[in-house]
Amino acid sequence: MSKRTEKAGSSGRFGARYGVIVRNRIKTIEAHQKGKHECPVCHHMAVKRISSGIWYCKHCDTKFAATAYSPDTKKELSKVSEQ
Repeated sequence: MSKRTEKAGSSGRFGARYGVIVRNRIKTIEAHQKGKHECPVCHHMAVKRISSGIWYCKHCDTKFAATAYSPDTKKELSKVSEQ
C-alpha cells in the first residue's frame, strides 16, 4: 500500500479534505461494503455488490435486494429489532 493510505485506507484518496470523522466513517463503511458476505440462499461467502442495494451471489447466481452497504435483508433486520 502506498504511504498516503497506510492509516487512511480507502479514504486516503480524499487527502486532507472533509475532516477526520467523515473520512473514518467512509473507511469503515467501505471496508464492510467491500468485504466478504454470506449468501442468504446458498450460505457461501460469495456475495458482491452490483449497485446500491443490489447484491449478487457468484456461487448460485442469485440476485437480490438488500440494504445499500450490506446484504442484510429486511426480514433479518426486523428479527433483530424485535429482540
